[in-house]
Amino acid sequence: MAAVAHYIEVDAPAQACYDWWRPLTRLPQVFSDVKSVEAVDGDATRTRWKVDGPMGATVEWEARIVEDAAPRKIAWATVEDADPDVKNSGVVRFDDKGNGRTGVEISLEYEPPAGKLGEAIASLLADPQKKVERAAAEFKTVIEAR
Repeated sequence: MAAVAHYIEVDAPAQACYDWWRPLTRLPQVFSDVKSVEAVDGDATRTRWKVDGPMGATVEWEARIVEDAAPRKIAWATVEDADPDVKNSGVVRFDDKGNGRTGVEISLEYEPPAGKLGEAIASLLADPQKKVERAAAEFKTVIEAR
């Protein structure tokens, strides 16, 4: 798997940061390629993702929260029965720095693209480090505006 990560400090308590990330449904606010992340009915740990692909295509998959340690960490991964071309996972760690400041580390791992969705996934993964850095900066803006 390939991996990217970025660390940023924000002026917000760790619990507020965790609470913002926990449902995962707010991720389209910080990741520009993510069209939607919706909760799956009846399962508070499962979400359905829709992401912009090339030429107007949409790539979809389901993920499950695999670790939930409020207010320190939230982690997710594609479900086992997901399309084999869409394997990814993420983790966000929250480090309480005191005085209402929190260190936030966003880490993503993904399988390099192959198969029928390879081209779509390749475009999504174009410069993933920059996308994570941009998402962290957007999160800082959003959480500090609260």
